[in-house]
Amino acid sequence: MTFQELNLIEPLKRAVAEKGYTTPTPIQQQAIPPALEGRDLMGCAQTGTGKTAAFTLPILQLLAAEPRTKGRRTIKALVLTPTRELAAQIDECCRDYARYTDIRHCVIFGGVNQRPQVDALQRGIDLLVATPGRLLDLIGQGYVSLADIRFFVLDEADRMLDMGFIHDIRRILPLLPRERQTLFFSATMPDDIVKLANTMLRNPAHVTVTPPASVVETIRQSVLFAEKAEKRTLLASLLRERPESSVLVFSRTKHGADRIARILTKAGIEGRAIHGDKSQGARERAMNDFRSGACRVLIATDIAARGIDISELPLVINYDLPEVPETYVHRIGRTGRAGRDGQAIAFCSEEERPLLKDILKLTGLELDPDSGELAPAQNSRKKPAGKKPDTAQTGGQKQAEEKRAAQKQPAQSQAGQRPGRRKPQGQAPGDPKPQGQRTGGKQTPDGQQPQDKDAAARPARRRNRNRGRQKPDRQNAAAANTERRQDDRKSGSQKSARDKREAVSPEAPRKAQAPEKKKSGMGSWLSGILRPGRK
Repeated sequence: MTFQELNLIEPLKRAVAEKGYTTPTPIQQQAIPPALEGRDLMGCAQTGTGKTAAFTLPILQLLAAEPRTKGRRTIKALVLTPTRELAAQIDECCRDYARYTDIRHCVIFGGVNQRPQVDALQRGIDLLVATPGRLLDLIGQGYVSLADIRFFVLDEADRMLDMGFIHDIRRILPLLPRERQTLFFSATMPDDIVKLANTMLRNPAHVTVTPPASVVETIRQSVLFAEKAEKRTLLASLLRERPESSVLVFSRTKHGADRIARILTKAGIEGRAIHGDKSQGARERAMNDFRSGACRVLIATDIAARGIDISELPLVINYDLPEVPETYVHRIGRTGRAGRDGQAIAFCSEEERPLLKDILKLTGLELDPDSGELAPAQNSRKKPAGKKPDTAQTGGQKQAEEKRAAQKQPAQSQAGQRPGRRKPQGQAPGDPKPQGQRTGGKQTPDGQQPQDKDAAARPARRRNRNRGRQKPDRQNAAAANTERRQDDRKSGSQKSARDKREAVSPEAPRKAQAPEKKKSGMGSWLSGILRPGRK
């Protein structure tokens, strides 16, 4: 199929041809026809699949068919998106595709002076691209009215929820007319997204280009295990090995992005960081330098990276693994676009192994222990029956859990045994008791070790024995004190004898030995439980 077969109007075909596009992407082929028919749409498509044009082109065509009214133009179409960068990117697409029409559009977002945006709104526009926060601000100030909206697009819906915009969306929806066409796009479709879509859409056409949580097949993925202190050296080494490549590095935090940029600068590698604390001007300069090649390494947080649109980005590095596994899909979707080959490398520390496990579960991938590359689980070799799972493939999590469970079970069932002693295996009823093993003088059928019924009473008896031993000490001490008070004229030899009696009192050695008994018993038992789980 070509764009000529999508029933687009001539001005749009001309603009698309000038962009160099001849064949629509799968999402464009499936989404544009029902959108042109006026149907609501629920689209599941990853970043980099061409979904921006999938909703921009039909909306521009429908707006071009709207009859013109006298007076100032009112907003007929609203595109809501989570970040400033993504809003600017969508507005740029509108400018490219609408250049041969008389459709007016503008973009509004926070972080910049609102005056130029207000001026554009007051001149009258047909299409508005906005972020939720700035849109609500200008609605509150009376500069924006949504009463005439005919077409509404919610883009990156899953990211909207992740960023906490759900309350803003719920404030905006009642301001829209009930009679409207809604196009709903999300890279993933968790239950919360489906519930939100059901409140907005009426008999929608469902378009799914790739299964949820899947990644583009042209992206080669791999994992490098490194602790926090090792990641810095590893990153610099990888970048030196590929001096010609543009690289996008993801950091989990703003502070982390700035720290990585400083590390690269010290290593002689030009890198720029972008995140929410950077001014809009600084972010745009960093993006322009990255696109032009003046800066080949861009360090970004997840929110700031949503608007990055680089057609040829060969490598994405996850310096920190994301806490939300769906975010991994968003991150690596920046490479391998439009059928090009791409590579995604993830650094994983010991404490991040559970995050890696969640990512593998979500994406259906498995880790090759030899190469460190990720591949679909159904393509990996099957394990022989009865073979223990490969700890390299599971990050050691499953085996560690099995060992901990196996260690805790005998510890709980053998409450009356000495710590560190194993239960005899397969002991017959008539067999003699193993040397050094306490059984309470009894053997159970099937050779199992009975629980020591005296275990609970043993501490009480030990305390009673201690009290009995301590009683003479107290009597001696009381007698000694009385003797000191009543008779200060005793000879030095008598005092010396009294001191010797106090020195050999059994109470002191028992107190000194108590910690050792506790350490040798309970300490070794705990270490036997905890040590196998730490590899």
